[in-house]
Amino acid sequence: MKLRLDACIAQHIGDRKEQQDRLTLLGHPRLPGVAMAVVADGMGGHTGGALAAEQVVHTLVVNFRQWYGENPHGLLKESFLEAHAMIKTSRFINEKDPHSTVVAMILQPPRVFFAHCGDSRLYFFQGATMQSHTRDHSWIEFMVQQGRMSPEVAEFHPNRNVLMTSLGGVDDPQIDLDMIENVKSGDNLLLCSDGLWGYFEDEELGHLIMGGTAHEVSGKLIQMARVRADGKGDNASLAVLKFY
Repeated sequence: MKLRLDACIAQHIGDRKEQQDRLTLLGHPRLPGVAMAVVADGMGGHTGGALAAEQVVHTLVVNFRQWYGENPHGLLKESFLEAHAMIKTSRFINEKDPHSTVVAMILQPPRVFFAHCGDSRLYFFQGATMQSHTRDHSWIEFMVQQGRMSPEVAEFHPNRNVLMTSLGGVDDPQIDLDMIENVKSGDNLLLCSDGLWGYFEDEELGHLIMGGTAHEVSGKLIQMARVRADGKGDNASLAVLKFY
């Protein structure tokens, strides 16, 4: 049975002066049924973060359009590294300190290949039940994994957004690769920046993503994040993919 896909992307500037997130969702120009989604969260002061995130998305889009379908993880990793090098080079040109997180996925039915660097996330739900989400490359997550901090304490720690790695940093970025072997009807994916996921529990996200079309769900998540931010919201970006 052929899968049908309902997908939508959305973002909000939040209460910041500038939108430094970038995102895209596009089908492959030659490979039927193959698609890519990317969410990049830029950091680095005025315009610097936006330039970094723009470079990440641009590099992935160009490489995806030229790609012939082999080794999706290789495409994602090489694109991340290429964007990382370009962002580092731009420091000398623009005299800024740009960085970006990124989460990106390639749908090559029935498999989904994804990669991330930083704390932008991909969630995988079967119905309303979360199966997994990417693990942040943050200091807090490192402490939790080392058993030196409980998840309960980490959830409200003031340094929970301090990153251990990103694209454009001094050191080589940490890039994690993973895949979903067999996406099927009733499965749902959510890619998002921390300006979105920071306002929701995992279980709540699962129930919300079942509450309508991809367009309706995207709007609802942005709206709820804005209310919960209470005038202090970061840029929020997301991509919702629902399979039928």
